[in-house]
Amino acid sequence: MTNDAPIVSSIRNHTGVIELNRPKALNSLSPEMIDLIAAALDKWRGDDEVEQVLLTSTNPKAYCAGGDVRMARDGIVDGKYDEVDDFFASEYTLNGDIAEYPKPVIALVDGIAMGGGLGVSAHGSHCVVTDKTFASMPEMNIGYVTDVGMAYASQNAVGTRGKASSELAKFWGITGYRMYAADLVWSGLATDYVKDGDAFASDVIDKGIDAALDKHSVQPEDEAPLAELIEGIEASFRHDSWQDITAAAKEYPELKELVDKLTAQACPTSIVAALELYRAEAQCSSIRDALELEKKLGAYMYRRDDFSDGVRAVLVDKSNDAAFNPASVAEVDVDAIRGVLAKG
Repeated sequence: MTNDAPIVSSIRNHTGVIELNRPKALNSLSPEMIDLIAAALDKWRGDDEVEQVLLTSTNPKAYCAGGDVRMARDGIVDGKYDEVDDFFASEYTLNGDIAEYPKPVIALVDGIAMGGGLGVSAHGSHCVVTDKTFASMPEMNIGYVTDVGMAYASQNAVGTRGKASSELAKFWGITGYRMYAADLVWSGLATDYVKDGDAFASDVIDKGIDAALDKHSVQPEDEAPLAELIEGIEASFRHDSWQDITAAAKEYPELKELVDKLTAQACPTSIVAALELYRAEAQCSSIRDALELEKKLGAYMYRRDDFSDGVRAVLVDKSNDAAFNPASVAEVDVDAIRGVLAKG
């Protein structure tokens, strides 16, 4: 018997298990899913029977491909701004709740995690990846901005490299670069790598997170590709403007070629807005403060025509022909973006 609910929650041997179960949409987070996850976490918060929470997916391909921005676009097109505001506000509240949860929250990201999928995995106590995992923030191509607390979390991630890097965070978030297991563990966006996700999840439930990690957590066999690019990334992305970043990247031809390729279809306003957001979030003292900035800037971004046309071009028509306005980074009104971020 199959369960058609988009979230399946249960308690198994002192573990609260939340299974994302919207396979046809690659588990893209709908308002109902967000509410159900939040309700389960709230219920288990004070339940002594639940000692830890495990987030998994019933889809072997994807953990969560993001927030349901197609639904958000439909709301914008229909003029239902309040409903869209509520959707993003609920999602960001959930991200903060996961980050501040008083019990271990383990996400097994055994597949694709993009956008909002990272908001319900990367903020927990343990973000565990496999060889099937890739993680990216592709918001630039849909006229949006790096959100779900990732501009904050990525700048504070340490990983096996041993130090955090705001430059690496900006590179990853703004280009939409896909990190696989080696990059994720090296950068710190993932806490652990396991070879067999199903066996790990089973042991989390049967033996607890510490015993499961002792048994399954190993270092990825491959070197992190970003380790070879980090010198150029940090030399280039330390600059504040996109013009200065791309000019500096010319000294590193392999990096420059990669950045140009990854941002070829990016919305200019999104690039500028993301840079300003990263700079603002670098000053935040908590994930909640960072999410508040994202809520304000996000509302500004999805009210612009770029968002509706970007989602149409990438996710609806899949034509990749969005007509972003303005069409160049140099023409973007950076003062308007800074004004949004500065609002009380």
